[in-house]
Amino acid sequence: MAAFEYSALDGNGKELKGVLEGDTARQVRQQLREKGWVPLSVDAVTEQTAGGDSGLSLRIGGGLSATELAMVTRQLATLIGSGLPLEEALRATARQNERARTRSIMTAVRARVMEGYSLADGLGQFPRAFPEMFRATVAAGEQTGKLDLVLERLADYTESRQEMQQKIRLALFYPAILVAVAVLVIVLLMTFVVPEVTDAFDTAGQSLPAMTQGMIAISDFLRERGVLLVMALVAAVIGFIYALRNQGFRRRFHAAQLRLPLVRHVVRGANAARFARTFSILANAGVPVLEAMRISSEVVTNLPMRDAVQSAAVMVREGTGISLALERSGQFPPMMLHLVASGENSGRLEQMLDRAATNQEREVQGLISTSLTVMEPLIILTMGAIVLLIVLSIMLPIFQMTDLLN
Repeated sequence: MAAFEYSALDGNGKELKGVLEGDTARQVRQQLREKGWVPLSVDAVTEQTAGGDSGLSLRIGGGLSATELAMVTRQLATLIGSGLPLEEALRATARQNERARTRSIMTAVRARVMEGYSLADGLGQFPRAFPEMFRATVAAGEQTGKLDLVLERLADYTESRQEMQQKIRLALFYPAILVAVAVLVIVLLMTFVVPEVTDAFDTAGQSLPAMTQGMIAISDFLRERGVLLVMALVAAVIGFIYALRNQGFRRRFHAAQLRLPLVRHVVRGANAARFARTFSILANAGVPVLEAMRISSEVVTNLPMRDAVQSAAVMVREGTGISLALERSGQFPPMMLHLVASGENSGRLEQMLDRAATNQEREVQGLISTSLTVMEPLIILTMGAIVLLIVLSIMLPIFQMTDLLN
C-alpha cells in the first residue's frame, strides 16, 4: 500500500486536494468515485511531491520546518511510548496535522511501513524532511528496541533547538527595528529637512561652515544617487549570497568568522553545542562512535570546524582518544574538551557530551544576550550623535548670522 495525493471535484464543482492510501492509483480513483467526486489527478507521494500546503499544489518540493519536525517527533514519541502500534501512531500523527505537506509525508511514511519496511527506511524517502542524523538515530532505536526512548530524545533535541532559534530571533528583533528606524530618520532628515533649511542660506549668500558644507554634500549625494546606492547595496547582498554557494569562498568566510573577536565565540560555541548534542543522541542510541562522529559532523555548519571533526574521526579510527583528537584541531572550546575527556575516562561519554552541549548553549545565549544589551544603547547613542551633527550643521550658520547682526 502506498500514499497518493489527489485532486478532485466534489458534487458542487469545488476542487479538493488531499492524500489517500491505496495499492494503485486506479484504486484511489475508485475510492474518490465512491465518494461522488470526479478525480482530476492521482499521483504517488514522493520527495518531489510532498512539499505543498493546504490549498496549494503539493508538487513544489521542500521538507519540514523545525517547528513541524519537533511537533511530529513529539507526537510519535508520545503515541509509541503509550503502547500504540507504529502504523497506528503514524496514522494518528498524519491525521492530527493540519498542513497538507506534513500529512502527505507522514501518510507516505506509514504506507512504506505497512509494506514491511522499517520506520527509518520510510523516513529515508524524505531526506529533506528528516535529516540523516534523525534517520540514523531512529534506525539505531529500532535495532535496539528503544524506539520510544530515542524518539523522546529526538523530540527534546528538536524542541530545544527550535526554542534556541526563537530566542535568538526575538533577541535580534528589537535591535533590528532600532537600526531600521534610525536609518529611516537620518535619511529623511538628510533628503528633505537639510535641503529645505540650507536653501535659505544659499539665498542669503552667506558663507557656510565646513560642517554645513559637508552635510549639504552628503544630502545632495543621497538625493541624486540614493537610488543607485540602494541598488548597489542590494546587488552586493545578492552577490554575497551567490558567492557563498562557492565552496572555496564559503570556507574562507567561515574561517574569517573564527578570527573575529566576538563572532568566533558565538560561532564556535553554537557549532560545538550542535555537534555535542547530536553525538550524544547518536551514541546513546547505540550508533558506533565513528559513524556517530561522521553524522554529527554534518550538523556543523562552519566548514573549518566540520573539517576538524572529520579529521578527528580519522585519528579516532587510528586509536586516538576522542577528546585528544578534537583538541588537536584547535577548533573546540576547552570546557567541552574537558567534559568529553571526563566522559571517556568514566565511561559516561553520552552524559558528558549532553552536559557539554548544554554548557555551550548557555554560553552562546549569554554572549548573544550581553551583546544585544550593549548594542541597543550604542545604536541609540549613534543615532543621537548623527542627529546632533545634522542639527549643529544647520544651527552654526544661524549662529554666525546672529553674530553678524549683533
